[in-house]
Amino acid sequence: MKILFLGDVLGPSGCKSIQGYLPQIKKKNKIDFVIINGENAADSGVGITEKITEDLFNAGVDVITSGNHIWDQKETIEHITREKRLLRPENFIEGTPGKGFEIYRASSGEKIAVLNLMGNIFMKKCEDVFTTTEKIFNKFKLKRDADFIVVDFHGEITSEKMAMGHYLDGKATLVVGTHTHVPTSDFRVLEHGTAYQSDTGMCGDYNSVIGMNKENSLKKFFNSKDTKKHFPSLGEATLSGIIVDGDLNTGLAKSVKQFLFGGVLKETN
Repeated sequence: MKILFLGDVLGPSGCKSIQGYLPQIKKKNKIDFVIINGENAADSGVGITEKITEDLFNAGVDVITSGNHIWDQKETIEHITREKRLLRPENFIEGTPGKGFEIYRASSGEKIAVLNLMGNIFMKKCEDVFTTTEKIFNKFKLKRDADFIVVDFHGEITSEKMAMGHYLDGKATLVVGTHTHVPTSDFRVLEHGTAYQSDTGMCGDYNSVIGMNKENSLKKFFNSKDTKKHFPSLGEATLSGIIVDGDLNTGLAKSVKQFLFGGVLKETN
């Protein structure tokens, strides 16, 4: 079972590349299931709209995770209650619309659980991420309840993500970090069989400041009076992610490799 996880999709550039290239990427790499983080997919670079969600699903995406920007497009508050393929972090405050954990069926029949989490350090207030994770994994077990379990940890701090990777080693198929928009090179299969990467990067224009227009961002750092609100850079996107080959017998990772396609970063295949 090959699972492709793509990092934060940023604005029109990222959406255009996914819609244009994902079908051929899936075919070439024999991908069975696609998960993306879509919290920056809107034209403004924050949030996601119902139309964009549908466009991404139509392009071949199976599940969309998110993070701290999920509510930046107000329509999502209602939309997420109807669309179970769109997740928000599970450890959001109790009573928040939507879900952060769901079990899906791949086209080949396997059950794939996806857990969306958000870190506690330097992020918006939410429930303790480790306590929330413990509750989920006490209730749902790899191979008993799902053939594969993928965890998107949306967070600022590498140590927090890395600690979660070790905590879930042997309990999940993949633990992958999102949010920083910069891909890390520490992708590997951990000691007990869980694939891990601290951050999978973004699907956006890397000739930018983490996806946003670089000239405008520089003005902000210099406190320029004519600075505009952040807006996405619109150059060719690099699709940045990770491909995990999961073992059907154990639910753990047989192998993991980085995936980079298009744009200014060196392609991996």
